Amino acid sequence: MAKYKCSICGHIYDEDIEKVKFNDLDDSWTCPLCGAPKSLFELVEEENEVLDDTPSNAIKISHDNPGIVRLTSKCINCGICTQTCAIREGMMFDSNSELCLSCGQCIQTCPVKALIPRNEFNLFSDAKEKGKICIAYTSPAVRVSLGEIFGKEYGSFEQKKLVGLLKMLGFDYVFDTTFAADLTIMEEASELVDRIKNKKKLPMFTSCCPAWIKYAEQFYPELLENISTCKSPIGMMGSVISEYFTKENNIDKKDIYTVAITPCTAKKYEIKREELSGTDLVITIAELENVIRDRNIKYEDIPDSDYDSFFKEGSGSGVIFGNTGGVMEAALRTAYYLITNNELEDSKLVFNDVRGYDNVKEASINIDNININVCVIHGMINAKEILEEVKNGTSKYHFIEIMNCFGGCIGGGGQPIIDISKEKEIKEQRISSLYKRDDDNKIRCSHNNPQIKKIYNDFLEYPLSKKSHKLLHTTYKDKSSLVKEIIYK
Repeated sequence: MAKYKCSICGHIYDEDIEKVKFNDLDDSWTCPLCGAPKSLFELVEEENEVLDDTPSNAIKISHDNPGIVRLTSKCINCGICTQTCAIREGMMFDSNSELCLSCGQCIQTCPVKALIPRNEFNLFSDAKEKGKICIAYTSPAVRVSLGEIFGKEYGSFEQKKLVGLLKMLGFDYVFDTTFAADLTIMEEASELVDRIKNKKKLPMFTSCCPAWIKYAEQFYPELLENISTCKSPIGMMGSVISEYFTKENNIDKKDIYTVAITPCTAKKYEIKREELSGTDLVITIAELENVIRDRNIKYEDIPDSDYDSFFKEGSGSGVIFGNTGGVMEAALRTAYYLITNNELEDSKLVFNDVRGYDNVKEASINIDNININVCVIHGMINAKEILEEVKNGTSKYHFIEIMNCFGGCIGGGGQPIIDISKEKEIKEQRISSLYKRDDDNKIRCSHNNPQIKKIYNDFLEYPLSKKSHKLLHTTYKDKSSLVKEIIYK
């Protein structure tokens, strides 16, 4: 049996593994990594040929990395990707590329676009051709980056165009993941209050960022009990669509195909975790950009559309999940209500101490004579000192938010590529747009979202119930055995 190698990204098609001869593949078959056509594959003549063709200065990216692909033909061996991982993640790989967090920060800094998000749009197309009911749900951060593809101002809020585009591409339903962000807050804020009042494991870490979760499982397994057991919003969205939406609409679960539209390449890793289920595919905004270019879709061709009503828009709290400090602020708004049974005044809904672009932000919040010390971190390199304090038992915090990417999800590896010299400015414009949406939202707290109240009344019962634990919570595993050759900067 023979091996064939993609001349673009280096992927190896091994007939022994695939059980189908390469020449028997349909002519429409494309490389599963980079989408290159079959014609760009070459026969590997020598069985002993070295198949790892990573340039000497480039970071190791395995061929089966769930989120990132290297286009070897474009790589100029500059080493910026390796520096990015060291500077932003605090890591340097020797040969163990299994440790990669799939965060895609190297994609954002590559000067020649030799690193890209894995292109999987064809999987949605295949599902559509098979007659599946295709359901998309969109993360908050993609609606403030879509406009950049069409030359709009950075941070342009393009929610209606985003929904319209997905409808154009053939999705039968388009839902708002901020609904699931509100659901996450109901569970996470309840978990935080329960841990504080009943003196359970503290501090509690947020659990929305899959790169942070993989980092913790690999390098800080002793802290896994400190991480909230809540699934991420897309994890919760997949569960409630599968178990609630299908029943309410008399749809067989086998007939649906669920797609999360995200700014995050690490989400492609997350949905493959055996602890999670419900989301079939993750498509990044960068992949949608490719589709827009390939099909020559113009901004004015996209109709303004609204989310489908079953899981329509979330609260302002759900929207700000897309930026650093957003999860913390949303949780504090609802924690206040859970502790006091009173609503925060409008003038007190903004927690300025957890906003902003500082690498580490902290605050002490007094709620009904309970002091809650909180910390917000973005950029994994900035987390290590705080993680060591928690590990050593010297941390003063009760609640810690960690997001891998600078700026939070708005800076994900699957976002449109930006001028890196203007990175902070551009990300702040994206963040500002989300905060403005929160300001303009009539419902700013997750617990006041009518659809959240409905799903608890009709289905989940109450936060932290047995049913919500089964559907909306998860577990973590010690994966420190993977750590073999790693150097911390």
